[in-house]
Amino acid sequence: MYDYRMGDFELSLVSACLAGERCRYDGTSCPDKDIIAMISSGSAIAACPEILGGLGTPRARAEISGGDGLSVLKGKAAVITENGQDVTGAFLEGAARLVAAAKEANCTVAILKSKSPACGVGTIFDGTFSGTVQSGDGVAAAALKLAGIKIICLD
Repeated sequence: MYDYRMGDFELSLVSACLAGERCRYDGTSCPDKDIIAMISSGSAIAACPEILGGLGTPRARAEISGGDGLSVLKGKAAVITENGQDVTGAFLEGAARLVAAAKEANCTVAILKSKSPACGVGTIFDGTFSGTVQSGDGVAAAALKLAGIKIICLD
């Protein structure tokens, strides 16, 4: 099994919140000391697809309604805020920019977290804002997978 702390890949892309950047919807981060060390050593770059898509911090909480990130990429689901605003366009733009950044930097792996409508790996919230999770990936995670980038879930 891959251990992201062992530097098995030349350069990794990581969720910016894991690197300590306060870019989550509520203006917080979820720093991981090993990820921060990877950034410091130059073996990883950090990016937030929601910020790359033009969303500010803090921002209204968003969830995928009607499917998962792959469904959003196919135009069959939407990303909606708790206030009812459709932010699908920003999530699609952020995912496209994240994939472009990963390719430009020759990243072969991305280290992300679960549950996020952008970076979620394996599980995401179900779109009801009730705290219920479902299987699936976020929009950026799905886009990275389609681009052939290996995804590692930190959780």
